[in-house]
Amino acid sequence: MLDTLKLFTDNWLNLAALIWFIICFRGYMFYSERKSHTVSCLSSIMHLYRYEWMRRLLARDVRIADTAAIANLERTVAFFASTTILVLAGLMTLLNYTEQAITLVKNLPLVHPSSPMEWELKLLILLTLFVYAFFKFTWSLRQYGFVSVMIGASPEPGDHLDEKHLNAHADRMARMSSMAANNFNVGLRTYYFSLAVLSWLINPWIFMALSAGVVYVLYQREFTSPTLKILTMSTDI
Repeated sequence: MLDTLKLFTDNWLNLAALIWFIICFRGYMFYSERKSHTVSCLSSIMHLYRYEWMRRLLARDVRIADTAAIANLERTVAFFASTTILVLAGLMTLLNYTEQAITLVKNLPLVHPSSPMEWELKLLILLTLFVYAFFKFTWSLRQYGFVSVMIGASPEPGDHLDEKHLNAHADRMARMSSMAANNFNVGLRTYYFSLAVLSWLINPWIFMALSAGVVYVLYQREFTSPTLKILTMSTDI
């Protein structure tokens, strides 16, 4: 009991940095998901574009361009998924060279001294983040595959379905496409936060500052960026 208490008291700064990171990481994920239902942001506006895309798709006899667009999105997600595997392999290799890595960075400015156990725990947290990103990317990849199947099963103009059925099918395809895009977006956010975790290997204070910085950058891009303003130009919002 005393040893455990001593471990926490000796590493209060690292513990505080980890708690702050979790607040930033999970807090922003929760905030962005909830706000996307009530305010204009990249996620909500892009869903409108996806619905318009799917509604026009149903009016076309030839849908090769649509399936090609989905395939292009799949390639982008597959690139990040395969890259994540390479990152995980590199991090697992780095775990076997803890002493050498500590020696390599200890002479850098602002370095906070770390024991081998602390270093390995930080790398394990980084590994966990990239595993989480990998699962998000691969699930996004599967969902884009589902969109391709839904496009193949879409009614053709010659079927003469009423507007209610056409709108319902377009809405289903748009929702599935948005789910795939949102999972991909979560994977990208995890990459950004993982870059902040890298600074933890140097200094916990820098780690906390960069965690807050990532939240600021993500918020600016998704809720107030010029990109969002351009996207809203052609909507009725």
